[in-house]
Amino acid sequence: MTDNVAKKERSRIMSKIKSKNTKPEITIKELLDGRIFKYQPKGILGNPDFANKREKIAIFIDGCFWHGCKKHCRMPNSNKKYWTQKIERNKKNDKLITKKLGQKGWNIIRLWEHEVKNDPKKCRTKILKKFQHSLSR
Repeated sequence: MTDNVAKKERSRIMSKIKSKNTKPEITIKELLDGRIFKYQPKGILGNPDFANKREKIAIFIDGCFWHGCKKHCRMPNSNKKYWTQKIERNKKNDKLITKKLGQKGWNIIRLWEHEVKNDPKKCRTKILKKFQHSLSR
C-alpha cells in the first residue's frame, strides 16, 4: 500500500514530531521535584529525559512508535522496510545504552509513553521507589 500523502508533505509532517518537551515528558516533569531530577540533563550517555547524576538514576520515556512498543507501535503502510529498520535500530540502541549505563553504575528507569498517559502517578511512584532504593544502598 502506498502513502496517501505526497513525499514532501510526509516529510513536513514527520518533521513536526517533537523529540523533546513531549506531552509524556511534561506530565512527568510536573510530577517530579526538579531539585531531585533534572529535566533533559546534559552529558549523560543516551540523553535521558530526566536524571539525578549524584544518585546515578536515568529516566527514559520511550515513545510507543519510535521505540517499538509491542502493544501500540503501528508501522506505516508506506516505506515499511525503512520504518522496520529504523525502529529495530532504536530498540537495539536502547538496550545498548541501558547496558552501558548499567555498567557505569547507573540505575535505569524506562517508561513507555502509554504508561505515562494511562497512569502518570503510578509512573511517579515507580521512579520514587527506585530513588529511595538508591538512597538506602
